[in-house]
Amino acid sequence: MHDVLTALEEQHAELDALLGGLDDDGWAQPTRCEGWDVADVVLHLAQTDDLARASAAGRYRERLAELAGDSAPAATVDDGAAAMVERERGVPNAELLGRWRAGAAALRSTLASSDPHRRVTWVSGELSTHTLVSTRLAECWIHTGDVAGALGVEQQLTGRLRHIARLAWRTLPYAFARDGRTMSGPVTFDLVGPDGHRWLFAPDDEPVTVIDGPGVELCLVAARRVAPQATGLRGTGPDGRAVLELVRTYA
Repeated sequence: MHDVLTALEEQHAELDALLGGLDDDGWAQPTRCEGWDVADVVLHLAQTDDLARASAAGRYRERLAELAGDSAPAATVDDGAAAMVERERGVPNAELLGRWRAGAAALRSTLASSDPHRRVTWVSGELSTHTLVSTRLAECWIHTGDVAGALGVEQQLTGRLRHIARLAWRTLPYAFARDGRTMSGPVTFDLVGPDGHRWLFAPDDEPVTVIDGPGVELCLVAARRVAPQATGLRGTGPDGRAVLELVRTYA
C-alpha cells in the first residue's frame, strides 16, 4: 500500500500548489462540476476525506449522518454530496484551505497505520482499506483537474495515474452490477501511460474483452470527464463498448 499512499500524498501536493496562492476571485471560479465553484470542490474533498478517515476508524455511518445534518435523505450519491456542500457552503476561503490541508494529512496518517486488507464501509458497500486509498487518489485527481481547468492551468500527467487505471479495471464487476448488467467474461486493459510505459492489467483467465489505448484517456473516461468516443481507446470483444460506457472510479 506504500506506493499508492505515496501517490495520494503527491496528488494532495499538486492540488495544494494550485490552491495556495488563490485570491477570492480564484476560489469563486466556476468548475466543470455543475453549480460548483473551486471552493465547493475543495469543500467536497474535505468532507469526503473526513468520511474516509471515519470509515477507516469504523465510524462511516455516524460521520455521514453528522455531515448530512437535517438534510432530507438523498436519492443518489451525487445528490447527497451536493446537499452536504450546500449545508456548509460559505466557509471563509482561508479556513477552508486549512481544513482541507489538515484533513488530507490526517487521512494519510490514518490510512498509513491501517491494515490494508481490512474491510471498511464506503458509500453503498464495503471495500479494503487499500482500495479506499485508491478511491481517494482517484477522487483527488479528478477534482484537481476540475480546479486546474477552472484556473486555466494544465493538469500534470504522471505515472501515479496507473493506480487509478488499475482501480477502474478492478471495479468493473461493480460498475456492471450498478447498471444491472453482467459481464460476459474477464477483461484486460492494455494501456500506455503518459511516460510511454505499458500498463497491463490482465485476469488470470483468458480475457474475452480487451481495452487498449492511452491510459490517461481511460482514467478520464472512468472519471466521467471525457466521452469514450472522443478518445483513442478501443474495445474489442463482447463487452468492448459496455466497458467504456460503464467504467468508473467512484460510486
